[in-house]
Amino acid sequence: MALNTGKPILISGAGLASLLLGQTLLRASIPFLIFERDSSISTRAQGYRLRLSTEGLDAIESALGPEKFQTFWNTCGKTAGVGLAHLNAITGSDVSQEAKNGGRPPIVDQEAKGKPLDLGSRDGKVIGIARGDMRKLFYSGCEPFVHWSHHVTGYETTSSGVRAIFADGSKSVEGAMLIGGEGIYSKVAKQLSQGKLKVYDTGARGIHGQAPSTAFKGLGEGVWRMVDDTKPDGKVFVITNVRPGELDDPSVHFGWTLGAQPGVVNAPNDNYAITGGPAADIAKALTKKWHPRLKPLFQDMAESEAAFWKITCSTPDGVPEWNNEPRVTVVGDAVHSMTPAGGIGANTAVRDSALLGRLLAEAGGYADGLTAAYERVMRVYASEAVRASYGMARAQFGVTLNENSATV
Repeated sequence: MALNTGKPILISGAGLASLLLGQTLLRASIPFLIFERDSSISTRAQGYRLRLSTEGLDAIESALGPEKFQTFWNTCGKTAGVGLAHLNAITGSDVSQEAKNGGRPPIVDQEAKGKPLDLGSRDGKVIGIARGDMRKLFYSGCEPFVHWSHHVTGYETTSSGVRAIFADGSKSVEGAMLIGGEGIYSKVAKQLSQGKLKVYDTGARGIHGQAPSTAFKGLGEGVWRMVDDTKPDGKVFVITNVRPGELDDPSVHFGWTLGAQPGVVNAPNDNYAITGGPAADIAKALTKKWHPRLKPLFQDMAESEAAFWKITCSTPDGVPEWNNEPRVTVVGDAVHSMTPAGGIGANTAVRDSALLGRLLAEAGGYADGLTAAYERVMRVYASEAVRASYGMARAQFGVTLNENSATV
C-alpha cells in the first residue's frame, strides 16, 4: 500500500499495540516506521493465549476494518460459557461454589465489592487467541515499515518533529511524532514521564506452557482454574482455556499459564529470561502430585515453548500525570503494565491503539493537541484497568505493592 508523503509517525517496539496502530495508519495512508530491538518477529517465545474482552474486540475491529477483522475473528477460538470452573489440583474435583447445581462461577474482583468479571465477550462465548497468532495478524501488511534490530533508548525533539535515538548512538529520520510501545522496559516512557511511570516487580512468578490438545481431554471444553494450596511457601495455580472440536487432534496445541505466589517459583540463577527445558522442569516439579486428569498438561508439554515470566504491575493508583510532550506519547505496557489477573492488560493495550489511531486518522496525521487528547481519555480507562488488575492479583497472587517495592 502506498502511503502519503511527509514525516512518518515513529513507533518504538513491534508488540501488539504498536502493530495494531500500524494497521490503522495503513488504512489511513499515514506514513509510519516501527523500530524493534529484536531481530525478527520469531526471535522470542510469544507467550500465552489471550482472552479478548468486549472492549478489546471492539477496539481491534475498529482498528483493522471489516475485512481484516473477519480474518482475525476466524482465527480466534470460541469457548462456550462465560464462567470459570475452579478445580482442586490435587484431587481433581470441582470446588466451585455453584458446582453442586451444575453451574460455573465467574471470577470475582475482590477490590470491586464482589462484582463478577464476565469472561464472555461475543455471542455468549469466551473469545481467545494465541499471542503469537495475534501478533502475526497485526504484522501482516506492516512488513515494509518495520525495522528490526533497532533498539530505541531515547528521543530528541526538533523544531518541527522528533527523532528516535538508538542504542548505538545513531538516530532515526525526523518523524512527525514518536509513540513508545516497547513494553515495561520502555526508555521512551521513562524519558517522557521523567521517571513517573514505574513498573513494580510483584514478586509473583509464573511459567507459560503448551501441550497437544489431546492432553486436555481430562478437562473438556471450558475455562479452568486449578489451585494447589499444599505448597509450604504459597499457592500455585494454572489457568487454561479448552476450545471445542480439537481435543482429538494432537497437532493442535493449547496453552496454559502457571502462576505462583511470591517465593514459590524460583528460576536457576534468578534468571527469568530462560526458556525451554529449565522452565519446563520446574513446571513439572511443581505439578508432580497433581491429579491424573491434570498431569498430562505438564507431562506432555512442548518443552521448547516453556518460558518464565515475572508478574509486574504499574502504580496501582493508576496512570500518573506528566508534562505533556506534544510530539511524544506511549501505549500499552509502556504506560500501564498489569498483572495477568482478569486478562485485562492486552485488552487495554489494543484500546490505546484504537483510540490513538482514530485520532491520527481523523487528523490525517500529527496535529497540535493530539497527544494531550489521547492521554486525557487513556488515563481514565487505563487507570481503572490497572486498579482492577491489581485488586484481583492481591486476592489471587497474594501480592502487595507500596512505594518501597522493587521496580524493574
